[in-house]
Amino acid sequence: MNVLVACEYSGIVRDAFLKAGHNAYSVDLLPTESEYPNKTSSRLRHYQGDIFTFIESCSIEWDLLIAHPPCTHLSVSGAWCYTKGFKPLWKKFEALAFVDKLMNLDIPRICIENPVSMISGAIRKPEQTIQPYQFGHPQSKRTCFWLKNLPLLEETNNVKDEWSKLSPKEQCPVLWIGGKDRRKKRSIFFEGVAQAMAEQWGNLE
Repeated sequence: MNVLVACEYSGIVRDAFLKAGHNAYSVDLLPTESEYPNKTSSRLRHYQGDIFTFIESCSIEWDLLIAHPPCTHLSVSGAWCYTKGFKPLWKKFEALAFVDKLMNLDIPRICIENPVSMISGAIRKPEQTIQPYQFGHPQSKRTCFWLKNLPLLEETNNVKDEWSKLSPKEQCPVLWIGGKDRRKKRSIFFEGVAQAMAEQWGNLE
């Protein structure tokens, strides 16, 4: 299967599909941080630049797109920035237009991933919402999937009981991340979810 992972510099989802034997590539404005299976090979499977430019210049016929559009201007938790005038509205509309363009790409199967987002009200509601603790990570971070021709992702290792015994800071550590790389670190995807995607969506005919 030819798999394209958009807006991913970590290589987490791309590498999960590579390990499962698929032909996978990632695209992001940032260079990849993955070193799987080695630095050279990882860089050859990552395009640093615009996702649409890459698709137009590439001869590969993609079977699956998984996209993680930046949530900076889409998150519901940050909507107050627009109503209070801290952000110009055009940033929200530009971000939504980017998502809409991804959704309408001529690729048979598509998953758009984002936290609770303004996508729901502006474009459509997600087909699925998951939590990391359903896939072996004792953490909470409500994540939405907008799906095209894909089945719902089935949980693989529910550790909610373990998660429920943790402190609030341990339950949702992403909220406590600070520093200059805060946005970057908060966007990291969960390996357990990536593995489930590769195992379940990589075997579709």
